Amino acid sequence: MFTRMRLLFVLLVLAYMDSFGVSDFQGDALYALKTSLNGSSSQLSDWNQNLVNPCTWSNVICDGNSNVMSLTLSSMGFPGTLSPKIGVLKTLSTLTLQGNGITGEIPEEFGNLSNLTNLDLENNRLSGRIPPSLGNLKRLNFLILSQNSLSGNIPESLSKLPSLMRLQLGSNQLSGQIPDRLFQVPNYNFSGNSLNCGTNFSHPCASDSNNAGSSPKSKLGIIIGVVGGIIGFVLFGVAVFLLCKGKHKGYKREVFVDVAGEVDRRIAFGQLKRFSWRELQLATDSFSEKNVLGQGGFGKVYKGVLADNTKIAVKRLTDYESPGGEQAFLREVEMISVAVHRNLLRLIGFCTTPSERLLVYPFMQNLSVAYRLREVKPGEPVLDWPTRKRVALGTARGLEYLHEHCNPKIIHRDVKAANVLLDEDFEPVVGDFGLAKLVDVRRTNVTTQVRGTMGHIAPEYLSTGKSSERTDVFGYGIMLLEIVTGQRAIDFSRLEEEDDVLLLDHVKKLEREKRLGAIVDRNLTRNYSSQEVEMMIKVALLCTQPSPEERPTMSEVVRMLEGEGLAQRWEEWQQVEINRRQEYERLQMRFDWGEDSLYDQNAIELSGGR
Repeated sequence: MFTRMRLLFVLLVLAYMDSFGVSDFQGDALYALKTSLNGSSSQLSDWNQNLVNPCTWSNVICDGNSNVMSLTLSSMGFPGTLSPKIGVLKTLSTLTLQGNGITGEIPEEFGNLSNLTNLDLENNRLSGRIPPSLGNLKRLNFLILSQNSLSGNIPESLSKLPSLMRLQLGSNQLSGQIPDRLFQVPNYNFSGNSLNCGTNFSHPCASDSNNAGSSPKSKLGIIIGVVGGIIGFVLFGVAVFLLCKGKHKGYKREVFVDVAGEVDRRIAFGQLKRFSWRELQLATDSFSEKNVLGQGGFGKVYKGVLADNTKIAVKRLTDYESPGGEQAFLREVEMISVAVHRNLLRLIGFCTTPSERLLVYPFMQNLSVAYRLREVKPGEPVLDWPTRKRVALGTARGLEYLHEHCNPKIIHRDVKAANVLLDEDFEPVVGDFGLAKLVDVRRTNVTTQVRGTMGHIAPEYLSTGKSSERTDVFGYGIMLLEIVTGQRAIDFSRLEEEDDVLLLDHVKKLEREKRLGAIVDRNLTRNYSSQEVEMMIKVALLCTQPSPEERPTMSEVVRMLEGEGLAQRWEEWQQVEINRRQEYERLQMRFDWGEDSLYDQNAIELSGGR
């Protein structure tokens, strides 16, 4: 009798465990991912390993049978790697991990996610090859792997994905031949790699913005399907969120109040948050002067801490009056928010009041390149040469993205070391991009106002007030000189040594005299490569040519910094400089002797006799 009862009890326990088996292995897989991503203790704090069912966890959405359908962990700053255990989630249809700092390789096990329709790993630090196993994902519609460090060939297996509508592999380190069938994907981008595409080949590196190759009818169907799917997905997510939160007695909706009776409608604007003014006031200690991180032509920047202990930087825009009011501001914010690149400062959110406009960014704990070059406190390390090289290349890539991959393109107009920030790993991110356009949206009947910093502004911008991407190239060249020398673009103390006030003229003079050692920042204490320094100076001088047409594009700058095409470009410029110098000397002689003296021997004799 006892044996029979014990057997019955064991069967009941097994049946109970089996009823929760689905959620159990899913929870294990998700928790393994959380561990491998190496987030902080405050991130995904409700992911409890002891809870059998992960469907109540934040950022996880399940269907009615407790199967995990969607996982979205965008822009949360995870520095770790991807766990291969995620491959057991056979019901997963959406996996979005874009905008983090994830390193390592994409696990082969991702090819086991047989129901996956959307895989977004954009803007991380992933390396290694694209796993051929992704070709097993027959339901995949969107594959977005751009802005990483992926290398090797594009697997032939990807060309066999029957449902693929969008393929984004731009800004990696891929090489080799692109499988021909991938050019039939309605929306693709392979630019920013070393792949065989371009003007000398039969296909462009990127499809046009209208999905070339699709008929209007098919494009309409895609748009309707995607929009409908997104709306349904969002509504379902909201319903699950409210349902789960409603079960917790201690949960209260967070409300921020600006003035009596006015509740802040904390709406989502794309991926941005709309903050209340009161929230930012509390975060910055009433915009205290002790929290000022910097000040420029667009206003002051304050360090702040939100209620959840997230550190932020708040830019309080000044001189902002838009004829379109808040809507014009929102349009420009939207334009900035869609420019996402690993070397561009990410916008978290914004705040608008009848009299103020504020932008909210993540706090960069290593501050700016200018600070690290010239303002470090005793005991703090200065930038070593490898970091300076990384800053130069990363900044170039960020500007290349603004100029050549944004539609419409964005011109920075104030490129300098103070506007390049450093994250916790000393990776460079370009800040303040788009703000010139954001502020100038209020001007309708006047030429664009000159904005920037003296010493960094291109001559044609000063004389005409009209800017282009080549004005950014000039500012970038000056920034390279800042990186090499550690000096400011304008320094009146150089007058004491009878040197040029402008850093550009100072470096040109030393370069002509072949005095490399006098150019390099003394703080480097000779711990640098002379060859690499010389290369960076050459790129800087090419970028700062007087004529904008003669300056390279930022994509050409990236290639030159990577060692491609600099020697030929420098040789051509040297010849132009020699001819220009000879012409200048000839004109100088004419000026010294008089307009006709070079052609009048008598004039020379008379002049000489006197």
